[in-house]
Amino acid sequence: MNFFVIADIHGCLHTFRELLTHWRPAEEMLVQLGDLVDRGGFSPETVELCRQLSQDFPTKTLFLQGNHDWAMAEHLGPNGPYSPWLSWGGRATLLQYQRQRNWLAPHAAWLADRPLFWQNEHVLFSHAGFANTPLPLNRVNNDGVLWRRGPLRNMGQLQVVGHTPTESNAPERDEKSNTIYLDTGAALGHCLTGLRLSETGTKLEIIAIPTYPRDLKRD
Repeated sequence: MNFFVIADIHGCLHTFRELLTHWRPAEEMLVQLGDLVDRGGFSPETVELCRQLSQDFPTKTLFLQGNHDWAMAEHLGPNGPYSPWLSWGGRATLLQYQRQRNWLAPHAAWLADRPLFWQNEHVLFSHAGFANTPLPLNRVNNDGVLWRRGPLRNMGQLQVVGHTPTESNAPERDEKSNTIYLDTGAALGHCLTGLRLSETGTKLEIIAIPTYPRDLKRD
């Protein structure tokens, strides 16, 4: 089965919906690399759409956890509050949830339950990537798979990651680590990109949707 991979959405709901029209559920697994919330104007609606997709297509969707998703879940979970989140997106996101207060607790629980990575023999998906660091799956490790900035480790598979927006606002490949960076700056007003891959990691197609201006409205 092929993959249709999307990186950081950050509340850009309408852009995401258009990109989803290019997903082929009958023959592809939808892989989302995390960071559904913060920055854009529609975080609650974005999480709800993804949660619904995961219920409607349980064997055809994979939603990984990003650092913003983890931070929201941590802030609202039993170990909270996680106050740093409020200063880099959380305060605005909580205000957005005033539109749908009944979604807040189930969304936080769903985000907390997202896996950190998925792999087969050929490809490895995560939010920020695997580097040469102890305990890469530790959620508070600054060099772990939720937070890493900088060079990644060659894992013997194609890594596909988001997290770090590319300078070109298009997918970029690092040959040394065999990594594709897929965060093309949707929440920065650039575009949201879908990467179609074969199950062996061959790039088949790139589809870029310019960010809808309404998605950047912070209210």
